[in-house]
Amino acid sequence: MSSRTPSGQVRTADERAVARHGWAHALVTVLGGLLAMAVVAALGLWAAGAADLPDGAFAPVVAATVVTAVGGTVELSGSAGDLADTQAGLTVIPLSVTLTGALVIAWGFLRPLRHRAVAGARELAGWAARIAALWLLALIGLALAARHTFDISLGNDALGELGDLFGASPRIGFTTDVPLSVFVGVVWLAGVLVLAVLVSRGAPLPGGLLRFQASVRPAAYAMVALLLACVAIGVVVALVVAVTRGHVAETFAVILLGMPNLVWLALTIGLGATWNGRVEGPFGLPMPRVLDEVLRTPDISELNLRTLAEHDGRVWWLLVVDAVLLLAAAFVMAARSPARVRAWQHAVHMAVALVLTVFMICLVGRISAHYGLSVLGIGDLGGGLAGELFLRPRLWGAVGLAVPWGLVTGFAGALLARRVRRRGEAGPVREH
Repeated sequence: MSSRTPSGQVRTADERAVARHGWAHALVTVLGGLLAMAVVAALGLWAAGAADLPDGAFAPVVAATVVTAVGGTVELSGSAGDLADTQAGLTVIPLSVTLTGALVIAWGFLRPLRHRAVAGARELAGWAARIAALWLLALIGLALAARHTFDISLGNDALGELGDLFGASPRIGFTTDVPLSVFVGVVWLAGVLVLAVLVSRGAPLPGGLLRFQASVRPAAYAMVALLLACVAIGVVVALVVAVTRGHVAETFAVILLGMPNLVWLALTIGLGATWNGRVEGPFGLPMPRVLDEVLRTPDISELNLRTLAEHDGRVWWLLVVDAVLLLAAAFVMAARSPARVRAWQHAVHMAVALVLTVFMICLVGRISAHYGLSVLGIGDLGGGLAGELFLRPRLWGAVGLAVPWGLVTGFAGALLARRVRRRGEAGPVREH
C-alpha cells in the first residue's frame, strides 16, 4: 500500500513506518541509555568511595566507567618525577552498567516495532542506523571526557618523606583510546540491537528471516532469562548479606558495578569450569570473601568448585542451582517453541545457546589490574600501593562443559514442556 504526502509524493508502507520512529525517538533512546548507565555508574562509584578522588576526578571516572561498560579501552599512565617510575594497567568491564544500558536501549529500539508481524529490512536498517549515528556522536563525547590526572599521596611516613626528597610523588592519569573505544562501542550497540530483535517475540522480522525464528528466538530468550535470573538471585543474596553482616556501602558498590561479573562467573564455575587468577597487594575481589582467599597465593591459583569447596563446602550448592536454572531455561525455551520441534532438536538448540552464552561470559568476565612504583630502579617501594589482580578463564574447557549440560537439560526441558500447549499445536477435536 502507499499514501501521498502533502507535497504529493507517494510513500510506501516501509517509509511510513520509519517516519513513526525517526530521529527524535532515536535521540530519546540513546540519551535514555546513556543516562541510565551514567546514574548506575555514578551511584556505584560513590558507594565505592570514588567521590573522594582528588582534583575533581569523579565526573571523568564516571565517563570512563561508561566507556569501559560498552567495551571501550581506558589507558592508565603515571609519573613520579625524574627519579621514579610508575606502572599501571586496568582491564575490567563493569557489567552492571553494561546490562543497564543494554536493557534501556533495547527497550527503546523495540518499542516502535511492537504489535507487528513483519518489518522490511530497509525499515529495520534505517531505524538502527539512526540510533547508531547518535550513539557514535555520544561515544566520541564520552571518550574525550574520560581523561584526568591526579596526585596519589604516599602518606606521612618515611616513604612519603622519600617521595618528597626525590620529587617522586606519584601522579596517575587515565585516558581513552578514542578510535578503538568508539569502534568497539558501535559493535556493542549492534550486538544489543540484534539480540533485542532475536529475544522479543513481538519484534517483527524481515520476511526472509522468518524461517529462523522457531529455532533461534526461543533459545535466545531462554539464555537472556537465565542471565537475568542469575543477576536477580545475586542481588537478593547481596542484600541479605548487607542486612545481616553490614558493609552496606561496599555491597551496593558491587551490585551497581559488578554483580553480573560475580554471578555469571559463579554460573560457569557451577558448570565445572576453571578460572586462573591471582590477587596480590591492596587489590581484592569484592564478594564473597572465599574468592579472595583462594586467589591470594604466591603462585597462579585455580578457581573452581574443588578449590572453593576447600574453603567453604557450601559452594557445592552452585552445582544444584545451575542444574535448576538450566532446566528452567530449557523448559521456557521448549514452551516458547512450536509444537513441531522435537526433543532432540531442543537439546541441540539448548547446547548451542549455552555454548555461546558461556563463551560470552568468558570474554567479558576477565579482570586484570596492576600498579607499581619504583625509585632509582628499586621496585615496589609503594608497599601497599603496589599490587596485581587478574582472573581469566580456561576458555575451551568451559565451552566444552556447556555442551553436555545443554544437551541434557535441553532434552529434559522438552519432556517437561510436553504438557504445555504451544504454538502450532492443534486443540482437541470436539464431536457434534
